Amino acid sequence: MPRDFEKNVFVNCPFDNDFRQLLLGVVFTIFYFGYKPRLSLERADSAENRIDKITDLIKESKFGIHDLSRLVSTAKGEVYRMNMPFELGIDYGCKKLKGGKWKEKKILILEKERYRFQQAISDLSGCDIKSHDDEVDKIICSVRDWFITEELGRGDSGNMVWDRFNDFQAYLYDEVVEKDGHKSTDDVQVSEIIHHMNEWFAKKM
Repeated sequence: MPRDFEKNVFVNCPFDNDFRQLLLGVVFTIFYFGYKPRLSLERADSAENRIDKITDLIKESKFGIHDLSRLVSTAKGEVYRMNMPFELGIDYGCKKLKGGKWKEKKILILEKERYRFQQAISDLSGCDIKSHDDEVDKIICSVRDWFITEELGRGDSGNMVWDRFNDFQAYLYDEVVEKDGHKSTDDVQVSEIIHHMNEWFAKKM
């Protein structure tokens, strides 16, 4: 059992540009409440099988955050993506079937629209799925409320976390644009931004 199991949060969210700020909001909120985000982006070894990497992260994490917003294609002929529901299924199966401490796993499911998922995955009907309307402040509040309900009991408000997220964005600009020479913060890899989040929290919190 990995030592960080109780603090690890497996993040299963889209990595496309349209979702980038939402993903950063999720990761920031995880750090804010003292947990450790675990993403497949954290390792880039081309020799490593992707599904093995995903299952390792799920086994090492007590918590899982899964966003199903890409269940619907946005253009005619576009194939919608099934990786996220597939990985949610692995996490759910780990919780239900693996036994031991994995029975204590906690799962948060997010979606852009509140009931849209029911048309694609009717087996999830009755589950408490949170919608965010593609708004970063809403997804931050959803993740914050989940930690408070499932683990912490009380904590800083979603508005306070949102304000600190915006403080971090200003810090990030100074670090990667002013100091490192990137044209914008959008040019920086998510894994590198997570490195800066780690440093920011070490200084500020």
